[in-house]
Amino acid sequence: MTDTHGRIRDYWDRDASSYDRSASHAVSDPLEAAAWRAVMRQVLPEPPAAVLDAGAGTGSVGLLAAELGYRVTALDLSEAMLSRAREKADARGLEVEFQVGSAMTPPEGPFDAVMERHVLWTMPDPVGALRAWREVTKPGGRLVLFEGVWHQEGVVARLKDAAATATRRVTGVADHHHAPYPDEVLDTLPLADSLSPLPFIEAVDASGWTGIRIHRLRDVEWAARSHEAWPLRWLEHRPQYVLVADRG
Repeated sequence: MTDTHGRIRDYWDRDASSYDRSASHAVSDPLEAAAWRAVMRQVLPEPPAAVLDAGAGTGSVGLLAAELGYRVTALDLSEAMLSRAREKADARGLEVEFQVGSAMTPPEGPFDAVMERHVLWTMPDPVGALRAWREVTKPGGRLVLFEGVWHQEGVVARLKDAAATATRRVTGVADHHHAPYPDEVLDTLPLADSLSPLPFIEAVDASGWTGIRIHRLRDVEWAARSHEAWPLRWLEHRPQYVLVADRG
């Protein structure tokens, strides 16, 4: 586990220099940013609630939450990713607390909500992480998971992936990451190959959160497609959703 932990950290340290070149990773498109702000106001408690952004990365959603008046603590395993987040927060005049560390051992809080975006699938022990997040959340607080169905199977899915790779190569459009995730690391991640939200729902339920509900992020998907070139906007489209649960 220690070696896997280190390899995951090293991967994201290297990815910090390329992560934000994707407009959707960085949420740098004004339309997509507006869609994310609308979602956060719907699913998070009222500001100025204290929110832990677990696996904050370069601060894409955490900084939007800070803009909305939330008191954000940004936690990430990668110092390089958080360094980018600090730079962006300073440039935008936002007050955010940054902490380098594993999402498995979050700061004590207590927080009114814990949120993450596209992070839980990267964790070797997602149920353990969800339990740890529950422990630092106030009674009556909330869990907010921004996730998507990234893995697809079948001939059509393989053809679309191959076509997307070829399109990026021919058009010179850079990939979203500096390199593929290592197969030997993927093999240790229970949620990495999820074909639906069901494994995430089961993990949330197993960790003690209650009142689980799900919403499709159609406005976010629409906004993201609007700034992607054709045919990538079709070839790489994946459904995104938010899972919300309560701390009883």
